[in-house]
Amino acid sequence: MQPIGHYQQVITDYFANATINKEPANLYDPVNYILSLGGKRMRPVLTLMAAEIFNADCRAALPAAVAVEIFHNFSLVHDDIMDDAPLRRGNQTVHEKWNINTGILSGDAMLILAYQYFEQYEPATFKELAKLFSKTALEVCEGQQWDVDFETRSDVSLPEYLKMIEYKTAVLVGAAMKMGAIVAGTSKENCERIYNFGLNLGIAFQLQDDYLDAFGNPETFGKQVGGDIIENKKTYLYLKALEHNQHKNDLLQWFATQPEDNTTKIAAVKDIFIATGADELTTSAIEQYTLKAFATLDGMDIESDKKQLLRKFGENLMLRKV
Repeated sequence: MQPIGHYQQVITDYFANATINKEPANLYDPVNYILSLGGKRMRPVLTLMAAEIFNADCRAALPAAVAVEIFHNFSLVHDDIMDDAPLRRGNQTVHEKWNINTGILSGDAMLILAYQYFEQYEPATFKELAKLFSKTALEVCEGQQWDVDFETRSDVSLPEYLKMIEYKTAVLVGAAMKMGAIVAGTSKENCERIYNFGLNLGIAFQLQDDYLDAFGNPETFGKQVGGDIIENKKTYLYLKALEHNQHKNDLLQWFATQPEDNTTKIAAVKDIFIATGADELTTSAIEQYTLKAFATLDGMDIESDKKQLLRKFGENLMLRKV
């Protein structure tokens, strides 16, 4: 096994030399643009790590890792359009830099490009990877639709919210790890355990994202802080704060308004999150799901140093600020 930085460098090096020089430029330039912005690239790193955890060369899993990253970025391009988000990773979103039609079409192209990377594998491996990818991609779309539906609902429950983020975010993290395991040819039991590790880590990751959306540093977070509040999203923070009757009416009132200047709304809602303890309950939930991910390591048939590497990766995610 290599340090985590090694896998990050493999992915960085690949995308640094992966420019698509094809016509029409207005289709492929946005693809090159969004992929050049970098980001955490957590998912492809996990694919490479998972392959070596189960004793394969990480580069054997590179096509699958690239497919995961391209798909993830495709979903971000369309997600940003749906949210009318101005920033992604501290830069203009694709639809802002070009236009909405270009964002839709370039995103569609990315989805197809992602599938093409699986063609580099032998038929049996291709079938397993494509089957998992199709299942995961559909679940991500289902999670995204739930996310949109929740914006106009006033009766969203905590279990519903957790199911939504599981589908929208966590299943792709789990699938990224399972793909590395599939390429390595490990047992079905190991494949399922590494998937569940990634799934729970993905839920913790999204909860952390929700927390940073409200309380992150705009200079390091890379997105518009308070975006979820502006969009009236029923996050874990919101649902936990709503349990406190003392602040319930104020919170509902803020989430029923769309003021011209959102600065006051963001500040007021954040004050409610703090007053109700929703901020601390969210950080506690992040820790709980991270520990749940760690618990799956115990039954995994791998060496202890590899378990420790996965544990360290999870701990770093739990403490991230971006």
